[in-house]
Amino acid sequence: MRKSIRTAAALVAVIGASLMLQGCLVGAVVGTAGAIVGGAAQATGAVVGAGVDAVTTSDEETRAKREREQRDFERRQRRCEQRQRQGRDC
Repeated sequence: MRKSIRTAAALVAVIGASLMLQGCLVGAVVGTAGAIVGGAAQATGAVVGAGVDAVTTSDEETRAKREREQRDFERRQRRCEQRQRQGRDC
């Protein structure tokens, strides 16, 4: 009878340990999956943020672009006026 109690106790201990290890294993898998998903989300966020920055322009960039276009227009106008004074077409 004592042998059956020892066997039963050993069996309960093995089953209990295996259940606890499964919990650890599941926790480790979930933790790893969370880290992978979190890392992917950070990388995706960085890519999306860079894409938004590439598409949108700041007020300073818009102002600088307008100034460049205005200078180019004025330069073309001066060249055209010089050519007209020389009797050539623009």
